[in-house]
Amino acid sequence: MRRFADGMQAVLERRAPGFGSRVRARTVQGPVELERDNPALVEGAVNGGSAAMHQQLLWRPVPGTGRADTPVDRLFLAGASAHPGGAVHGGPGANAARAALARAGAGGLLYRAGIGGLHRLLHGD
Repeated sequence: MRRFADGMQAVLERRAPGFGSRVRARTVQGPVELERDNPALVEGAVNGGSAAMHQQLLWRPVPGTGRADTPVDRLFLAGASAHPGGAVHGGPGANAARAALARAGAGGLLYRAGIGGLHRLLHGD
């Protein structure tokens, strides 16, 4: 891994002379190191699991939870396992923030009733 990172830095240095002298520190981690440091990153998957079709849109992380809202009032999904996934940096957090703001806003009770109804329809209760 370190040789690969050294090669990448050398390419950058050729294209942007002086780049290397601006690097103050560097950490190189491969899949093994990522999983060792965070067991949730299975095999180093920083995108929160599979990127296969069954883990996209309304199916991520499980069917019916393709939104940041959850059946638990004011609990929102914001991690890499939430839609649109870890490869869209900041996307899951932005979705959770929008949902939280909608829930806290003037129409929050109506919003909660609508989302709650959808969750009951999908998950039963």
